[in-house]
Amino acid sequence: MSSQPNSYTDSNSQYTGGATPQASRTEEGVPQVIGPAAVDPARQALLDVRGEVGKAVVGQDPTVTGMLIALLCGGHVLLEGVPGVAKTLLVRALSTALSLDTKRVQFTPDLMPGDVTGSLVYDSHSSEFTFREGPVFTNILLADEINRTPPKTQASLLEAMEERQVSVDGVSRPLPDPFIVAATQNPVEYEGTYPLPEAQLDRFLLKLTMPLPGRSEEIEVIRRHAAGFDPRNLAAAGVRPVAGAVELSNARAAVAQVAVAPEILAYIVDIVRATRAAPSFQLGVSPRGATALLNTSKAWAWLTGRSFVTPDDVKALSLPCLRHRVGLRPEAQMDGIHVDDVLGSILASVPVPR
Repeated sequence: MSSQPNSYTDSNSQYTGGATPQASRTEEGVPQVIGPAAVDPARQALLDVRGEVGKAVVGQDPTVTGMLIALLCGGHVLLEGVPGVAKTLLVRALSTALSLDTKRVQFTPDLMPGDVTGSLVYDSHSSEFTFREGPVFTNILLADEINRTPPKTQASLLEAMEERQVSVDGVSRPLPDPFIVAATQNPVEYEGTYPLPEAQLDRFLLKLTMPLPGRSEEIEVIRRHAAGFDPRNLAAAGVRPVAGAVELSNARAAVAQVAVAPEILAYIVDIVRATRAAPSFQLGVSPRGATALLNTSKAWAWLTGRSFVTPDDVKALSLPCLRHRVGLRPEAQMDGIHVDDVLGSILASVPVPR
């Protein structure tokens, strides 16, 4: 769906920060900034991150924007794409540009919960058990192929994702701030996988799809490799830190101040309630999904240089924010109906505030 102007946006515009930024959405429903934003050091620093990531990753700007929105909201991201579309490289480049620590865990059938969260280890010198931190103690945890590990290990992330802490032997240990999980899964491979339960899916703020690159983009990927690009050496590719924890903290404070009119709140609720009544869905969006759509819309509005949310902001984030929170009925799946198509129909039918 493409963003269309409406009378609500036109008649209620309070933007006075300079050139109005333009926005667009890809067919995956992820927004991306394509014009200048209002002058703001924190905003400009985060927008500069996209340019740095682009030095290593080609053609995934919408996904980078989605990751930035997740960091602004303190939420987690489910990345879905076939192998080889630079999911791992994107996370590494993003963490480098933001001066954040990142760790990668390859989820396998034999992975144990303690391998992720950490465990008590006996110290022969002190004759005591000490806690050895697991890879979850980082800023961005890349949970690679999260659906390849059993539910027991998947569940080890639930407390970390919701409470930002890990409890071992009755002691709660806080995780670094910021902390988000970027989990990947293959959309076409189902053998030997353990689908994430609805309760865990609902804890992901966004589900971002990473498509195969277009012909020109793939030519650029090959050209870079022919010129000596090494995905393991981001420094050589010129990726440098352009933002950090201070800018991210300031940005979060600014996003919290973005105004939301009562009509927009009602619009979000109407969209969410429509998913619960859709004949093709057996599971609709929960109230947590409504708050997620609100928060991501505020972050997107701020990134595009506005201090208020419009209906187009809500539409822009509806697909990535809601697609993993709904469940198709079996008969709808047999008819080849896609979740995004149903959500698109809902967005087209719910009255837009004016």
